[in-house]
Amino acid sequence: MRDRLKVFGIDIIKGSVRSKSRRPMYALVRMDGQIIESETEVSMFRLFRLLSLEQPDILAVDSLQEISTDQHELYFFLQGLPPRTRLVQVTGGERKETLGKVAARFNISFNRFDPFAEARTTARVAALGAGAEVIAFENETEVVVSRHRSPGRGGWSQNRYVRKIHGAVQLKGREIEMAFVAAGLRYEKKETKAFGGCSRVAFRVFATRDQIPVSTYRGADVQVRISGKRLERIRFRPLSAKPRYLIVGIDPGTTTAFAALDLDGNLLHLESSRQMNMSDVIEALYRVGKPLVIASDVQDMPFTVEKIRRAFSAVAYTPRQDTSVETKMELTASFPYQNDHERDALSAALDAYRQYRNKFQNLVKRVPPGHDLDEVRAGVIRGQRLEQVLGDINAETPKPAVEAPVMPVDVRHDERVRVLDGMVKRLRTFVAELEEEIKKKDYEIHRLQGRIRAFHTSRDEQFAKDAEIVKRDAVIQSLKKHLRKEERHNRNLSRRLTRIKTFAELSMEGEVIPVKVMDALTKEGMWRLTEDIGIAENDIIFVNRTDGWGRSIVKDLAASHIKAVIVPAGSFGENDPMIITAFQEAGIPLLTDKDTGIQVRCKQGLAGKDQIDAALAHWNAHQMEYEREKKSAMIEHMFKEYKSERGKEVRKGG
Repeated sequence: MRDRLKVFGIDIIKGSVRSKSRRPMYALVRMDGQIIESETEVSMFRLFRLLSLEQPDILAVDSLQEISTDQHELYFFLQGLPPRTRLVQVTGGERKETLGKVAARFNISFNRFDPFAEARTTARVAALGAGAEVIAFENETEVVVSRHRSPGRGGWSQNRYVRKIHGAVQLKGREIEMAFVAAGLRYEKKETKAFGGCSRVAFRVFATRDQIPVSTYRGADVQVRISGKRLERIRFRPLSAKPRYLIVGIDPGTTTAFAALDLDGNLLHLESSRQMNMSDVIEALYRVGKPLVIASDVQDMPFTVEKIRRAFSAVAYTPRQDTSVETKMELTASFPYQNDHERDALSAALDAYRQYRNKFQNLVKRVPPGHDLDEVRAGVIRGQRLEQVLGDINAETPKPAVEAPVMPVDVRHDERVRVLDGMVKRLRTFVAELEEEIKKKDYEIHRLQGRIRAFHTSRDEQFAKDAEIVKRDAVIQSLKKHLRKEERHNRNLSRRLTRIKTFAELSMEGEVIPVKVMDALTKEGMWRLTEDIGIAENDIIFVNRTDGWGRSIVKDLAASHIKAVIVPAGSFGENDPMIITAFQEAGIPLLTDKDTGIQVRCKQGLAGKDQIDAALAHWNAHQMEYEREKKSAMIEHMFKEYKSERGKEVRKGG
């Protein structure tokens, strides 16, 4: 802050801006630099009178609710302030803090129940750079010159009176325009012509109110009104551009996370992303504040975190040993986080803050009020002594120049020449040493860059080799799986071929006939038999079970042109007489194991040829009788239908 800053600090004593009967009364503290000039009780009207009279640099409040009820009233209040006076809310802008927290940042304590103590604290912290300036107007100002009185209906001298007023408006407009030209301001002018001059002259000046070289004026005939162009919404601009110091914890990797705390341990920012690289982390931290400590949750700080630390020239913090998961969960139990990466980054920052917390508490007792505690803490963390830090902070305040003792001209000149000669020699020696050190550093940088390139090359080769090995291992596993499948298929085919050969050898013997065995009289049983040894024309098939049969399986067997089907005795007849009818209609002989004398072993069976022939002859005899009865029934049915049709025709003719 600049020297001799004039600040007004106010706090409401009684009343309210929302009340129409009890208008507010304020405790006003006027400060010039760090000196309190007066403390008085004023009304809103008296406050504006003092502001217009003294035009302080800052009017400091702890809440905008004490001076306005809504945004419209706030615009009106700001419009009435002198152009050079800034309205500052010391508790912050969009994100507000309590006045106690703001004051504690400068090691200031006060009685929060005393309005004058609060007004005094408000003025002091504003003078030290705390808070945010309220911005309500754009960088444009409207200056309107108009009549201060109405011409009215008039009498004999009406025209002369009107010319006088309009001429005065035009003359005042030209004076203001000349002031704008002299100040080098860019503007737009709009005149409303009237009898004898102008009734209104409006200027749109592209500058803020404090840069306008004219002021509000009210004369007998002319008035000048100055108003800024309102913003759509109130904005806040920090009074001090100095960023806040941060304790930052970083967790690098595929998903990068970082957490930022202030020096009081409050969480300001927590973020994680897969797309975030080192430059993105640095940019995000610049937006939050100035990292003072960069922390990691492992004993050896990762290279990426080290590069970020060097970018900010921050102090490094690493734990004595890698932080366990239980410790991380204990540290971050009271904070919200989205994933394990944010938890690790937050735990690193909290661990670093815990390390410095006792030192911070001791500094609060030793630092005099009115000093920025963050600056003191930052200096101590960087390794400076407290007295040195306080001396540097106090040295920033300009001191009055002390006149040098009068010396003779020649003596003073010779002494200065000797001093400068010695300084030049020392600086040349120092420059030579620095150039030699730069050469060594450049050589070391080139050497390390060569090692890094060699390391990257070998690492890329290893990565490529590992990727190729993984790819080939996958191909080998796939081929092994395919080989095992083919081996199983080959074994099944070998067993099937053996059974087919055995069946073929049995078929060549004349005394017995080989029989193929099917589990059940179903489509699934027929499919398994086909897959096993196949079904050929003139085969004899033995069926173990007939339950679950259907006419479709009988049709499929008939389509295969088999010779006969043998079933266990007692599995049909009275229990299921429809099966005999189905086989008779399909023309497939249906025999029993009792008639054929079949012997079944596993999936093959044998039956005597003579018994098979006898059973087939018996079936054929029954089949011929069935066909004969079927034809007789069909002829009888046709005769009955003919007789019926003929009777209908006779009845129609009669």
